[in-house]
Amino acid sequence: MSAPRNAPSTFPHAVARLRTARLARSTRPFLARGGVKGERCEGCRLRPSHCMCALRPQLATRAGVCLLMHDAEPLKPSNTGWLIADVVQDTFAFGWSRTEVDAQLLALLDDPQWQPYVVFPGEYVQPAERAISALACDAPHSGKRPLFILLDATWSEARKMFRKSPYLDRFPVLGFQPEQISHYQLRRAKRDDHFCTSEVAALCLELSPDARDVHAGQVLERYLAVYTHHYLRAKHQLPPQWEGDAHQALQSTLQPS
Repeated sequence: MSAPRNAPSTFPHAVARLRTARLARSTRPFLARGGVKGERCEGCRLRPSHCMCALRPQLATRAGVCLLMHDAEPLKPSNTGWLIADVVQDTFAFGWSRTEVDAQLLALLDDPQWQPYVVFPGEYVQPAERAISALACDAPHSGKRPLFILLDATWSEARKMFRKSPYLDRFPVLGFQPEQISHYQLRRAKRDDHFCTSEVAALCLELSPDARDVHAGQVLERYLAVYTHHYLRAKHQLPPQWEGDAHQALQSTLQPS
């Protein structure tokens, strides 16, 4: 597999638009800690020599993903919420504020086509009855589409967001304790059961009874592996391995069955 040349015309997506809006409010340039310095591709935030925009596998799904992003998250090159928007066509992104709530976010949560689920560990939920570990068994027959609300932030920031977002209190809270250990290598978590945002989205999609959602979750897992490969190869000034295992796995998942 050689390096692809042409990117699909699906950019900018919701996270890219949020990043543009966030940059417009900045009074000074955002400087990422570590990682690649200098010019970055606007489409994938990687060094142009490691650009993977042409691999973007945007898919139509029944489920949607709503990202509530802490202030700096849209600006971080290692943010994986961006990857969710690359893959899941119905991805929405909003900046989080303790004192103000985006009117478009509230309109999305009230849209009758969606059944929102806040994704967060069940042990933090009060009352405990809000906590669930699977989608409602009648969800496919309710006419409503699952909308997974992900708090895109560091763990300490996410806990604060969960406590201080009362407009989410009316929705069930979806949590899970997967057996696998996170393979995310760009930002290390303190615990092995803490997952990056795109891993959480993939797990949510794979809970859905809809085959399109399950497939999108599998694609997202492999897309993250490709992004991690490109990011780390750029960081260490090594060329991407276009014929490597990560790329082959992504392509095999995208092949029609």
